[in-house]
Amino acid sequence: MSDETIPNISTQKSQPSNDPATTRANRTETEVGSVFVSNYPAYSFWSEEDVPQVHRALTDPPRPDSTLGLYLHIPFCRKRCKFCYFRVYTDKNSQQIQTYLDALAREVEHYAQQPAVQDRPLHFIYFGGGTPSYISSRHLRALVTRLKDAMPWDRADEIAFECEPGTLTQAKLEAIRAIGVTRLSLGIENLDDEILRHNGRAHVSKEIYQVMPWIHALDFDQVNVDLIAGMVGETWPSWRQTVQKTIEFDPDSVTVYQMELPYNTVYSKDLLAGDGAPLALADWKTKRAWHAYAFEQLSAAGYVRSSAYTMKKTPDARFVYRDAVWTGQDMLGTGVASFSHLSGVHYQNAPNWDEYLAAIDRGDLPIHRAFATTREEQLTREMILQLKLGALDTAYFRTKFGVDIVAHFSTALSGLRNEGMLQFDMDSITLTDEGLMRVDQLLPDFYQTQYRNARYT
Repeated sequence: MSDETIPNISTQKSQPSNDPATTRANRTETEVGSVFVSNYPAYSFWSEEDVPQVHRALTDPPRPDSTLGLYLHIPFCRKRCKFCYFRVYTDKNSQQIQTYLDALAREVEHYAQQPAVQDRPLHFIYFGGGTPSYISSRHLRALVTRLKDAMPWDRADEIAFECEPGTLTQAKLEAIRAIGVTRLSLGIENLDDEILRHNGRAHVSKEIYQVMPWIHALDFDQVNVDLIAGMVGETWPSWRQTVQKTIEFDPDSVTVYQMELPYNTVYSKDLLAGDGAPLALADWKTKRAWHAYAFEQLSAAGYVRSSAYTMKKTPDARFVYRDAVWTGQDMLGTGVASFSHLSGVHYQNAPNWDEYLAAIDRGDLPIHRAFATTREEQLTREMILQLKLGALDTAYFRTKFGVDIVAHFSTALSGLRNEGMLQFDMDSITLTDEGLMRVDQLLPDFYQTQYRNARYT
């Protein structure tokens, strides 16, 4: 592809039978379906039948070797991005936001009384969205006061907070810093205003340039910037400009995702219905090339790889939330549609506003569906998620699971080595550069047969 070539024009009208996240295939074009693997087994296998297992896990003592984290879903945004697949709301007023935040606090207070949670220290707190920085400083301070009364977090290793540039003022950033946030993650995504507009982003580039000096002045422990390779309308010149300007911002880490189109995005719905103008979507080869270019430029600027998605400026920089999730630690996901895992049981909250609030008003935990994992499934989950780090230490799995993963997954590992995607010996498994850029599309090779070729969500 030349620098000026417009990427593939997609007019897909039919729904593929299987998601890339569960189906191994050498895909070339960007089609509708989930690619990024965040959990195993896939969410489509979760059901109401396993909800009693959640209540059992909450009343049993916690696993002695597991830390506890708290995820807080703040589902409000100025606009819905056309590629967004999260549960978000763009139509709630201040009173409705307060109602939701009150419910969120009550949910945390309820959890704090459960035997599996009571008196356990929090390892991390993660404010996700949506856009946590959308809510007012007054709302934020009041929420945090209630949360810390229920679950103190003064000794937490990380307090992470997601931001959208256009929602930030100096005063709001000062409020975010004052509640103890250690890791600020800024969703820049791109620095081309036309690309931002076309993809439905609420912010424009001048807002990014405005907030970066304020952020640096507040001296957060870690500032992360998110970018997306392959947004609709992206070209080589626009991507090069975004990467170079991001490096000039001098963040502590940069996370690069490749654009995908899960089923419930605006773009996906239009494509499946055959509505709207054709989309200028890059193919997977081009997105991998853009991703690799970003990593190469970041490496030249002194960054080192932290995972298949993230480069960090200092070797000791950490992402506690990510590492806890990928090593199977306990996490309470609070708020509408949030995901949790506790003592090997995965579960999701009520997926819509009214159902979530009604459960809280009844004094119930708003649990919607669940999946109780076996030890084999826990092993596979940790193995595939940690493979995203780029390298695995086989001793970790021998110690935790009593399993030699090289022997256990020998067929998949040998196949991927023959494809040039990884190398392994008895002590380690390491992705090649090519494997790193397409790691999510390799992971189904490790799935148990019953979890392959399925809908992901």
